[in-house]
Amino acid sequence: MGRDSGLGIGDWQKPGFAETTSEGGAVGHPQSPIPNPDGQAVKTYLHLHESKPLLRFITCGSVDDGKSTLIGRLLYDSKRLFDDQLAALRSDSRRHGTQGENIDYALLLDGLAAEREQGITIDVAYRYFDTDQRKFIVADCPGHEQYTRNMATGASTADAAVVLVDARKGLMTQTRRHSYIVSLLGIGHVVLAVNKMDLVDFNQKLFEDIVTGYRALAAQLGIAHVQCIPLSALEGDNLSARSTRTPWYDGPALLEHLESITLDDAQSQAGLRLPVQYVNRPHQNFRGFAGTIAAGEVRPGDPVVVLPSGRRSTVAQVLGVDGAIDRARAGQAVTLTLAEEVDISRGDVIAAAGDPPEVADQFAAHVLWMDDAALLPGRPYWLKLGARTVSASVSEIKHRVDVNTQEPLAAKRLQLNEVGVCNLALDEPIAFAPYAENRALGGFILIDRQSNATVGAGTLDFALRRAGNVHWQHLDVDKAARARIKGQTPRVLWFTGLSGAGKSAIANLVEKRLHALGHHTFILDGDNVRHGLNRDLGFTDEDRVENIRRVAEVARLMADAGLIVLVSFISPFRAERQMARERFAPGEFIEVFVDTPLAIAEARDVKGLYAKARAGRIPNFTGIDSPYERPEAPELHLQGGSDSAEVLAAQVLEYLEQA
Repeated sequence: MGRDSGLGIGDWQKPGFAETTSEGGAVGHPQSPIPNPDGQAVKTYLHLHESKPLLRFITCGSVDDGKSTLIGRLLYDSKRLFDDQLAALRSDSRRHGTQGENIDYALLLDGLAAEREQGITIDVAYRYFDTDQRKFIVADCPGHEQYTRNMATGASTADAAVVLVDARKGLMTQTRRHSYIVSLLGIGHVVLAVNKMDLVDFNQKLFEDIVTGYRALAAQLGIAHVQCIPLSALEGDNLSARSTRTPWYDGPALLEHLESITLDDAQSQAGLRLPVQYVNRPHQNFRGFAGTIAAGEVRPGDPVVVLPSGRRSTVAQVLGVDGAIDRARAGQAVTLTLAEEVDISRGDVIAAAGDPPEVADQFAAHVLWMDDAALLPGRPYWLKLGARTVSASVSEIKHRVDVNTQEPLAAKRLQLNEVGVCNLALDEPIAFAPYAENRALGGFILIDRQSNATVGAGTLDFALRRAGNVHWQHLDVDKAARARIKGQTPRVLWFTGLSGAGKSAIANLVEKRLHALGHHTFILDGDNVRHGLNRDLGFTDEDRVENIRRVAEVARLMADAGLIVLVSFISPFRAERQMARERFAPGEFIEVFVDTPLAIAEARDVKGLYAKARAGRIPNFTGIDSPYERPEAPELHLQGGSDSAEVLAAQVLEYLEQA
C-alpha cells in the first residue's frame, strides 16, 4: 500500500538491489560490514538499515545529457555491483559502449535493446542504492519529447529531481519541458546538475550563466528549492565527493546534497486522511479498515468522519504490523476499527471529524494525455483516485499547455503527451484535496472503459464551487407513476448503424404501430435534432461525442416522463453508446443494431452524401474517413442488407412484446 506500490515487488528483488556479499559477491565492501556476524549483530545491522530515511528522486534532461551515466556512476561508486554484473558491464561497454575501452556507466540503466541501439532512454529504469546516511530509489526518465508520459510516470512518486544540462549546450527546450512536469507533479526539491564540465575546462562563468537562467525558470514555475552543481558524471567530479577541479565552487557534491534533503513534513501536521484500500472482515466479530495514512495521525478514541457519506464514528483500535499501537502517522500502513457500526467501502476516506477534506463531483484539473487516441470532451472514462474509481468525463478543455514554453493554446482535444487545463465532471462525489496540498488525495488516472488501459494522468487543482450548489430535488410524482397512468413500461430503443442503413425508416414504422396500439411514444432522429438542440454541433469526433451525450440526456428525461423513446442516430462510437446505456435502469435501454453493409447503404443514398464524402467534400463522414464501431452485444441485431424495413420493424415489435 502507499507510494511504495509504484515500484512493485520485482524491483526490490533484482540482483542490483543486493546489500552485501561474501566471497565472489559485491565489488568492494558493504558500508556497514558485520564482522563475525551472530544473530543479534544481524538484527542490529538490519535495524540500522531499515531506520535510514528513504529518498526517491528522478533524473531528467535532454537526450545525451548523461542521465544514465550519472546513475550508473553512483551505483558503481557506492559499491553495489556484483562481480558478474561488473564483468557484464565491461563486456557490454566494449560491444555497445561509447567510451572506447573504458566503462560506459550508462549501460547499467539502458536495459532495452532499442535504447542500446539508438543511444537514448525510452523506458523508466528504477535502481536502488544506499549510503551510511540514506537509502535511495532513483528513476532514470527518458528525455525525448515523445516519451513525456514515461517521464511523468517516473516523477509521480518522486521527492526530488535531478535536472541535467549539458554544459556545452546550456538550457534547452527539453529542460523547460521537464522542469514544467516536475513542477506540475509537485516535486519541490530540484538539483540543476550542469554536466560534462570537463568538456568546457570547468569554466566558472559558463556555469554561472546557466545557473542564472535556470533560477529564473524555476521562479516562474514555482519550484521552491534549487541546488546548482557543476559536475562530470563520467569522471566523477562533484558526484560522490567534491572535486579539486572546481575550486571556485563551494557547494556540496551531488550525493552529499541528496543525503541532506529534508522532506516536507506538512502531511504529518494536517488532519487525518486515511483512504480505505481494503475492508478486512475475517469473521463476524472483526471489521477493520486498512490503508496507508495520507496525512495526519490517528489514535484510539479520535472522532472521525467517513467521506463522502458523512457518517461519524470513533476510532476503537489502531492496528499496525505487530498488533495494536497507540498512534500512527502519515506514511504508515494501518488497520482501524471503529466503535460504531458504519458502512464503509473501498475508496472511502476516513478523516478527522474536526478537519475533514472537501467533497465534490466537479473539478478544475491538469491532465496529461497518455494514449494514441485523443482525449475527447464528453467521452466517459473511469477516474481512479487512490482506491476509488468513478465514472468521469472532461466537460471542457479550457486550454492546452505548450509544455515547451508553458504558453496556453486553444484546443478541442488532447493528443498523446499533451497537457491540458480541463474541467472534470464525475458521476458521484469524492473526497479529495488539491494536489498541491496532498498528492495521494489529489492525483488521479483516467482509464479507457473499453480496453481498461490507462490513458491519462492528472492533478486536481480545486473544486468548481458551483458543484456544491447543484442538488437533486425530491419529486413526488416519479417515473413509475407517470408510466402507470400511461399503462406502459418506459423503454429507449436506440437504433444505430451507418448512414443509409434504414434506422429512421424502421423507427418510423415501429412508432406508427405502437401509436396505433395506444402507446405514448416519441422519436429523436439524428437529422431532426440537428435542426434545433444540436444545431451548434458539427461532425468532428468531439462534436459527435457531445451530440450523443445531449440526446442521451433528453431520452432519459423522456423515459422519466413514462414514454417509449425511439432514438435514431448513427452513434458510431461504442464508448458513447455505453455512456447512453448507463443513463437508464437495467432493461430500459435496448440497443438495436441495423447491420447494413457499406456498399448497400451507399447504393441507397438518395442525398448523395457518400459520393460527396468520397470526393472529399464532406470530411469526417462515418464509414468513409471516420470509423464506425460495431456493437458487440446489442439486444437486437437486424440484418438491414437483406430484409425489408417492414420485416425488421416487426422483429422490433416482437422483441418488445416478449420483453
